[in-house]
Amino acid sequence: MEIVFSDGRKPGKPILTKMYEAAGLCLAKKGVDSERVMVSVTFVSREEIKELNTLYRNINEITDVLSFPQYENPGQFPSQGTILLGDVVICTEQALLQADDFGHSPERELVYLFVHSMLHLLGYDHGEAGGKKDMREFEESVMEHLRLPREEMEQ
Repeated sequence: MEIVFSDGRKPGKPILTKMYEAAGLCLAKKGVDSERVMVSVTFVSREEIKELNTLYRNINEITDVLSFPQYENPGQFPSQGTILLGDVVICTEQALLQADDFGHSPERELVYLFVHSMLHLLGYDHGEAGGKKDMREFEESVMEHLRLPREEMEQ
């Protein structure tokens, strides 16, 4: 598997290593040969993600992550050669704010957003009936395997 990370705003090596591991888990659970997969990940500012969200989703707001799948569903993956799965855009600043709001580590938030986006690249849609529940269960199983489970906020 090849994950191409942008240089700007890129988190440290421990987080990138967890992202590789997370991608491998997501692909294995979906039966996709990770040796054939390529994903692009870009880390951007709040201003940049707002521009992208406005341009591609017509929502003039800051968001945490955007996914740009190359295929509408996994059945479209080529039978041979590289599977260019798609692009992930993560707003590092927003992720750090959310980690603080949710009471968990920046590592957990950044990896979770990446897992969430990987599932979109693999055809999951939380807007569909039952899709949100299935997607959340998949995300949490990956995060638990990575030893980055959801932490309960202290009162």
